[in-house]
Amino acid sequence: MAHEASVDSVDAVSDRPAQRSDRHSRAPHGSRAWRNAVFAVFFLSGLSMATWVARIPAIRDFTGLSTQGVGLVILGMSIGSILGLVVAPLLLARWGTRVGEMLTLGIVSVGLLLIGLGGSVTPSVALVVTGLALFGFGNGAVDVIMNVDGAMAEKEIGKTLMPLMHAFFSFGTVAGAGLAVVASAIDLAVIWHFGAVAVLIAIAIVVAVRFVPRDSSSSDAKQADASAPRRPWRERLRESLSVWADSGLLLIGAIMLSMSFAEGSANDWIALAAVDGHGYDQTTGALVFTVFTISMTVARVLGGPVLDRFGRVAVLRVLSATGVVGLGLFIFGTEPWMIVVGTALWAVGCSLGFPVGMSAAADDPHKSAARVSAVAIIGYCAFLAGPPLLGFLGEHFGLLNALLVLMGLMVVAGLLAPAAREKSRRPAA
Repeated sequence: MAHEASVDSVDAVSDRPAQRSDRHSRAPHGSRAWRNAVFAVFFLSGLSMATWVARIPAIRDFTGLSTQGVGLVILGMSIGSILGLVVAPLLLARWGTRVGEMLTLGIVSVGLLLIGLGGSVTPSVALVVTGLALFGFGNGAVDVIMNVDGAMAEKEIGKTLMPLMHAFFSFGTVAGAGLAVVASAIDLAVIWHFGAVAVLIAIAIVVAVRFVPRDSSSSDAKQADASAPRRPWRERLRESLSVWADSGLLLIGAIMLSMSFAEGSANDWIALAAVDGHGYDQTTGALVFTVFTISMTVARVLGGPVLDRFGRVAVLRVLSATGVVGLGLFIFGTEPWMIVVGTALWAVGCSLGFPVGMSAAADDPHKSAARVSAVAIIGYCAFLAGPPLLGFLGEHFGLLNALLVLMGLMVVAGLLAPAAREKSRRPAA
């Protein structure tokens, strides 16, 4: 596509006036198509996750697993996710975002099919674990790759879009949960449900990646003339790994880790904290979780324009304070309204940490893909490691007391906010 060539050479010619004007005169529909493709990838990833989570009870009953057994099965997915996070930079360096997204979501589809077979056709824990390992690997890798792609698209368009992209992941989870409710209500076998979603994901990703530039993740292609030969992928991988020595990037990663820890812990523990910590019934616990997810989604939909208006540092500081207040109300509140308001503020407080970190990492035009990949790994490690750690602390000190750790992390995120400052807002040297 003509658009692909123009995207590949954007940064390479940024200091040439004639070619710079060509970038601004380019028809915007190509960039919008790229943006929409990234929206679709986020949506499909969220759809797959909700599809699995919503049918866990049915799979548990069919396979006869105990609660502890379900936990061990999920461990297979977690291990796969970690491997996906580790391998993602290699996939990016070797094939770029377009092929990487198609490959990883294809693996997710295969994983869903295997889970469905082992969880509803022939009771096989081994088959379910194998499927979950592939499912986790694909989602772990695509989490990094789609954020790299989103950051590049955001940079090309020149507007803050990462919060909205993450909102599309939430839209995907809502759609997945809704489809699962329908499937369960009509007593649709898990294999048919998972098979339909797997086929949908496989077809949709092939269609969507057509609008992703072939080399949107290769910073070296943007640094030199577009006609220059592309460097070997091993050299690009070494460059990708070298960004881990950047202290400023690690500070951005710390912001993401702090807020992602608060977000991931809420997803797994907030309903249980409402029930065990405050003594509410399970329905109220589910309602509290619903308030959290809705508040998170709304904040991300509205976050882009707010960030463009006030800047990352100011917004992160306000969100940090908001999160601390929300957690305080949730932990120490004694009235139902305090718990609900605290939940909403908690969600808003940690809603933009991950997408802002993605945008901040992409500010460096020379190693943007490598930097985004690195901080994405840091953020997703917090999602994976945070909930188990909070469970360990909750077992020994009580779940509400364990949430005090999140308050401390939100304070850390606010203090480190200047590390995410936009280059255009930094004072001249």
